[in-house]
Amino acid sequence: MLNIVLFGAPGSGKGTQSAKLIDNYGLYHISTGELLRDHIARGTELGRTADKYISQGQLIPDDLMIRILDDVLDREAAGKEGVVFDGFPRTIPQAEALTGLLRKRGSDLHAVIGLEVPEDELVQRMLARGRETGRADDNAETIKNRLDVYHKQTMPLRDYYTKAGKYHGVNGSGIVDEIFRDIADRLEKHVGVRPKK
Repeated sequence: MLNIVLFGAPGSGKGTQSAKLIDNYGLYHISTGELLRDHIARGTELGRTADKYISQGQLIPDDLMIRILDDVLDREAAGKEGVVFDGFPRTIPQAEALTGLLRKRGSDLHAVIGLEVPEDELVQRMLARGRETGRADDNAETIKNRLDVYHKQTMPLRDYYTKAGKYHGVNGSGIVDEIFRDIADRLEKHVGVRPKK
């Protein structure tokens, strides 16, 4: 199994690059944002709880996110070539929990790909996405809150994974296919895997 975390600030292109990783490596995609938005849209109890946090640009509690992930790994990801985690982990306790979830299944995390994009570009991308898709959390006030939360709670993961020898920073600005080529080169060089195509 090849397990990858796609790491980056909101608006850094995680969803776009996840799609290319899935297509080229046969990985199962777990987007915590999509999972939560699905629960919110369906009006589930979890969705109502999550919406209270997400609508203010906050992270949902670690224990709740880990329970969701454990369930998805059991139901959806079993027997796949591996997983690309998009939007998880977002805190060091979540990173520690992810290690435990993977080890419980006889696997490990192989690489963390960090999409590094200047903050002013992130804001412009998210405002444009909000206009195009109508995503409720892509407005100026919530974007500011999301980026503040990212810097305070998620950014420490870069050092955490760098110390573990798993973090690989990639320039996330520019042409999508060129960014993906950089990701693929790093996976081949540091993990020893090549795209299946």
